Amino acid sequence: MEFGEVVRRRRMVRNYTDDPVDGDALSRILDRAQRAPSAGFSQGVTFVVVADEECRREISRLAHEEEYVADGFDPWISRAPIHVVVCVSKDAYLNRYRESDKGGPDGAAGSEEGWPVPYWWVDAGASMMLLLLAAVDEDLAAGFLGSHNLRDLSTLLAIPDDVAPIGIVTIGHPAPDRRSASLKRGRRTDAIHRERWSPPARD
Repeated sequence: MEFGEVVRRRRMVRNYTDDPVDGDALSRILDRAQRAPSAGFSQGVTFVVVADEECRREISRLAHEEEYVADGFDPWISRAPIHVVVCVSKDAYLNRYRESDKGGPDGAAGSEEGWPVPYWWVDAGASMMLLLLAAVDEDLAAGFLGSHNLRDLSTLLAIPDDVAPIGIVTIGHPAPDRRSASLKRGRRTDAIHRERWSPPARD
């Protein structure tokens, strides 16, 4: 599939069929997700892949699936055959930037305060987007959701204390779904500024 088509087809899918996800396709998706940018090649982004049905139901409960269903959506979280929990370790970045080629133990980036932009979150977002795009490239569908119970999610999946889950990517074969009402807002027409951020022209 051409890259442009992958990008155009990518959207948050909120319903899936009962068909399983091919293991080889899933391996390719995960491999591509690991090719996201990584500040200092810190490689602090990790994934927890969940296929077990009982565990997926519990993740769905922690993600308040009943609220989605009450709003008219399908039980898409529990129905997705694969959950990928995207995680990141801030310490992996701080430790990497304490190494001699990145400023040493006394360098500014060896502490959280030395990062004007916390690139661990940037890298996690880049990996998440690659997951979404790679799923489309495999003729599958995917969606991202956050959870207000990240601590309970970490406990459920035995995620270490120094690793933070940022959310869940659901992957599966698409089924007809209800699209988010937010899409009615349409796309912004003023998101791109050339050379500098200029004010809108006045009449």
